[in-house]
Amino acid sequence: MQKRARLIYNPTSGHEVMKRSIADILDILEQAGYEASAFQTTAAPASAQKEATRAAKANFDLIVAAGGDGTINEVVNGIAGLEKRPMMAVIPAGTTNDYARALKIPRDNPVEAAKVILKNQTLKMDIGQANDHYFMNIAGGGLLTELTYEVPSDFKSIFGYLAYVVKGAEMLPQIKPIKMHLEYDGGTYDGEASLFLLGLTNSVGGFEQVAPDAQLNDGNFSLIVVKTANMAELVHLIALVIKGGKHVNDPRVIYTKTAKLVVHPDNDKAKMMINLDGEYGGDAPMTFTNLQQHIEMYVNKEDIPERAITAETPVEDLFMQEVETISKKDIDGDGKIG
Repeated sequence: MQKRARLIYNPTSGHEVMKRSIADILDILEQAGYEASAFQTTAAPASAQKEATRAAKANFDLIVAAGGDGTINEVVNGIAGLEKRPMMAVIPAGTTNDYARALKIPRDNPVEAAKVILKNQTLKMDIGQANDHYFMNIAGGGLLTELTYEVPSDFKSIFGYLAYVVKGAEMLPQIKPIKMHLEYDGGTYDGEASLFLLGLTNSVGGFEQVAPDAQLNDGNFSLIVVKTANMAELVHLIALVIKGGKHVNDPRVIYTKTAKLVVHPDNDKAKMMINLDGEYGGDAPMTFTNLQQHIEMYVNKEDIPERAITAETPVEDLFMQEVETISKKDIDGDGKIG
């Protein structure tokens, strides 16, 4: 049977550029060997997520998420909890398009982004789970992350990433640290912090050096904890990020790798909002788990640095393969290893 692809697109993303590109994108999907169809998201809650779940359960082979990081996040949430998950592709048409930047997918032309599928280069990507929700790029908490909630959607669509920069500069004097308790692989942190970030890629808020050694499929998050809330020190740390990720060695920052993170405010009465891929994702306490190589994505693999990609097979799968090899070859009929 011919493979089927479902394009799920946000018609309002990128100054409505997606509307003008649908026919060309569907044609590219047909060239790639898929019977292609499209779904336009609506203003209804979780429109993209519900359609992604429906398409996956209808045995579509590929779901193409076209829009901003919010649309991509919804599609990921629509399929990540399923036992049988279709492949995914991403066509960026939003404000910052962090995820597409990490996958080296063209961000200024949806049709060119769709042509990445014709290269037939895929990667099994790590996905983050946060309690009952999923994220594909970044999770965070603390007052610095709250600026994403403060930027009006129409302001974002008109001014793009500049909107975040302006709002961030406006909010810096208001930043206050939060007492938080963090449990991660190899350590704990009890103290004040202006934010924590969990990254799955190296692309955060338009910067590619926030997590400079991030790998896309190694089963680990990049954990960043900024302990200071002093405005001058925060500006200095941002400068270190821009200068090649030198913030990772700064004593005001915790930078480490972890497959799991447990977060809760130090004060049970305090509220800590959690940001998942740029949107509000609930309040702490929250447990974050890395789901290694969970969704296979079309990527521009030839342009992704080799250091950003680890072995294609998860460690636990390699172990099970070895067990199966032993059971088939080395165990005799009496159940003895010989």
